[in-house]
Amino acid sequence: MSDIRVLVVEDEPLLAEAHKAYTERVPGFVVVGVAHTAREAMAALRQRGGAGIDLVLLDFRLPDLHGLDVCRALRAAGSSVDVLAVTSARDLAVVRTAVSLGVTHYLLKPFTFAAFRDKLERYADYRRQALAEGEVAAQHEVDQMFATLRGAARHTLPKGLDEQTLHRVLSVLGEGTGRSAAEVGRETGISRVTARRYLEYLVTSDRAVRAPRYGTPGRPEFEYRPT
Repeated sequence: MSDIRVLVVEDEPLLAEAHKAYTERVPGFVVVGVAHTAREAMAALRQRGGAGIDLVLLDFRLPDLHGLDVCRALRAAGSSVDVLAVTSARDLAVVRTAVSLGVTHYLLKPFTFAAFRDKLERYADYRRQALAEGEVAAQHEVDQMFATLRGAARHTLPKGLDEQTLHRVLSVLGEGTGRSAAEVGRETGISRVTARRYLEYLVTSDRAVRAPRYGTPGRPEFEYRPT
């Protein structure tokens, strides 16, 4: 199967480059264009006639048009290109509308590379099944396709950890500078011991890396960064 061709649509140049770099770290994906506005995105899709792009990584908060309006324009034009929303929009009405417009996945900012990779890998698995020749043999094959695309996250939280706190920890790590457990604890309002539990979970699930922090007095200290 050929590489999945991706158009990155993000108005912040640094984020656009980051999303491009993330995409190209996932085997089987290639970025064929980067757009910073809705106008540029629509022009890229028209230029390729809808045949040269398989997946659009779409920020919703664009300077000239909301991402949902871009989706509406695509569907009105008869485009069946798949869309992965990469956005900070958390309004449930926006999420519902995105689903109704055929958005394949919805990834909230900030996120780690592991979370981003998980979405792309799920999409690739779904695409391989959807583009196979012939017909499905039974209901379970259809169920499997939807489960591949919509299934639960691969990282199940251990007992005692909760999603809300995990998101706060990820937000702190997403700022880019290495953080110790004590620093994460102060910035999220949890204890150092609790922060370390979350950070170690992120390390074991390949969503963060741990490294020694040199030059600090006393016992050795570790700092954590997102993957």
